[in-house]
Amino acid sequence: MSTPLPDSPVSSTQPAMPSTSPRKVLLGLIGSGIQKSLSPALHEEEARHHCMRLHYQLIDLDRSASSALQLPTLLSAARIMGFAGCNVTYPCKQAVIPYLDSLSEEARAMGAVNTVLIRDGQLVGHNTDGSGWAWGFNRALPSADLSRVVLLGAGGAGAAIAHAVLRLGAEHLTIVDAQPERAAQLAADVNALYGARAEAGEIRSAMANATGLIHATPTGMDKLPGLPIDAALLRPAMWVSEVVYFPLDTTLVQTARALGCRVSDGGGMAVGQAVGAFELFTGEAPDAARMDAHFRRLVSAR
Repeated sequence: MSTPLPDSPVSSTQPAMPSTSPRKVLLGLIGSGIQKSLSPALHEEEARHHCMRLHYQLIDLDRSASSALQLPTLLSAARIMGFAGCNVTYPCKQAVIPYLDSLSEEARAMGAVNTVLIRDGQLVGHNTDGSGWAWGFNRALPSADLSRVVLLGAGGAGAAIAHAVLRLGAEHLTIVDAQPERAAQLAADVNALYGARAEAGEIRSAMANATGLIHATPTGMDKLPGLPIDAALLRPAMWVSEVVYFPLDTTLVQTARALGCRVSDGGGMAVGQAVGAFELFTGEAPDAARMDAHFRRLVSAR
């Protein structure tokens, strides 16, 4: 009589059980003075809801006495280490462009990059600042009158917003900057793309018949408190869009609300650009409302 054989091991030809390990994603932020950035917390928490293990590393140039000249080394390291991509902020948004393999249409038009996607060894530059501002603006001020808009600030954020507000249908845009030549150049750049709807101007005359004000300078930040314009230039019928988000209730936001102006605070753009970057990096559509609620909890806890 034959001896019973022991139970056989699982055949190597049988299908393997599906892996339950969460997907891992590496991201980073390259810039100067970024230790208080909320981007790590925003991206890591949203990833958790998508069953991903996401690590977001701050790459602060100030911490190592580095500069934008280190970008080639940092980008090469990110590619070698398997990063899905990096966000880029001051002073690297323009400096990073020569080291990229290609640019999105929006990044090319704006001449600035805030998101670098790494796919198959290629570095692709995107800009989610403009779309991020538009997301927050539409959410806070869905029926805003865009007939005569004043944009204060023609730097990186201002340039992105100039494109975005014209894409939203602004009929006339006056760009005001401490460097008049920079405002004039931005007006020329956007007019070449969207038609002659923008001009450089002076704040007092521009505000006299403006329907809304977009503030895109650092004034009002924790380190640079104050009001960017004379409060007498604001009128209750105007809307005001703020870009500064730390603190959320800048002096401009407080003053405008007290006058009865409709206001979009700087949190909208901060969350909106993160929403766009998260989807680019992960391929997953984030819950924008959930990210916004998380962002506001983080800011209020500081």
